[in-house]
Amino acid sequence: MPKSQSVDPINSTILGAAAEHYAMCQLLRRGMIAALAPAGVPDADIIVSDRLGGTLAAVQVKARRDIGADGGWHMKAKHEKINRDLLFYCFVDFGKALEDAPKCWILPSAIVASVLASSHKAWLTAPGKSGRDHKDHDMRRFLPDYPLLSDGFRSGWLNEYSEAWELIVPASHNSN
Repeated sequence: MPKSQSVDPINSTILGAAAEHYAMCQLLRRGMIAALAPAGVPDADIIVSDRLGGTLAAVQVKARRDIGADGGWHMKAKHEKINRDLLFYCFVDFGKALEDAPKCWILPSAIVASVLASSHKAWLTAPGKSGRDHKDHDMRRFLPDYPLLSDGFRSGWLNEYSEAWELIVPASHNSN
């Protein structure tokens, strides 16, 4: 068996582009029409429609490699307020080595907004190092486990969204 190849550190823009293309590939494989959104489109990296062009959805893609301690993705405060019926997030984890298969979690924007707002509020109220207060800032972390929360976002909460591409499939696609 060949030795596992470590992934060299790569520019986050290139990693993001790889994740967008990977997500678009998964959507196309499932019979959806998917294309990269033009540069400058707010809150969407991929535009998705059924094969008749009758229903549109948008996907924002977040990429990571399995190198951090918390297993999460970087987000911003603005994501706490982005809540649209046809907007989904695709969180891609490329793993540690090139041989690792990418893993994806697909979530509606309402759930992402809710968990980011709840987790940040809990973090602000929890004591920091040496009991000091945390200082508010624009960064957020989208995590697979929120030990400070008691409302359904504990270890394993993200599992139901693993490879949940069917959440993006427009209703009209299912009837054709």
